Amino acid sequence: MPQLVVDAILFDLDGTLVDSAASVERNWRKLADEIGRPFEEIEHLIHGVPGKQVIPRIAPEASPERVQELVAFLEEGESTDTGDVVALPGAAAALDLLPTNRWAIVTSGGLRLATARLKAGGLPYPRHLVTADDVRIGKPDPAPYLAGAALLGVDPRRCLVVEDAPAGVTAGLAAGAQVIGVRTTHPDLAAPVVLDSLDQVEFSPDRLGVVVSY
Repeated sequence: MPQLVVDAILFDLDGTLVDSAASVERNWRKLADEIGRPFEEIEHLIHGVPGKQVIPRIAPEASPERVQELVAFLEEGESTDTGDVVALPGAAAALDLLPTNRWAIVTSGGLRLATARLKAGGLPYPRHLVTADDVRIGKPDPAPYLAGAALLGVDPRRCLVVEDAPAGVTAGLAAGAQVIGVRTTHPDLAAPVVLDSLDQVEFSPDRLGVVVSY
């Protein structure tokens, strides 16, 4: 059984710990209608990247004020649309097992959205959390994962990133971390290790770090 030994785990949230795909699609469809674009034209851009970065790309004519309105529109919709958001297989077991100083969540959603989805999925609120509100630029830039490692006080090169989206895999690799991809959202991920889901990973913490078997 292959193994990695790391100091800490940096988990993405949506598509990695919680299944929010239906809510994501519903609310991005509403936003696409709001800006007068077919959802199918923008679908490939929306996963794993903060809305505040996606919206200027899909509505280039929008003023900065209009972009802020659209970001707020999306956040309101997604944060209140959590009725079918659930924890993904293996998520609760992993977070319950790991010491709180050995893991962080690094998400492209804002704080309000992350809080809503963690609550909906019945997952514990993390001691260490990086959201889109905490960084100037989000994934695929490495800044969020560098911030997560800094919160934990560890070298990013001694972290494992667990991700479901190409943008997040790119961010984790650019941060120098080891990366495991899970095929919950995208079938093709350019991660060194790609698995079907988080429940195929076994975490064994000790006083020196975390042994990761898969």
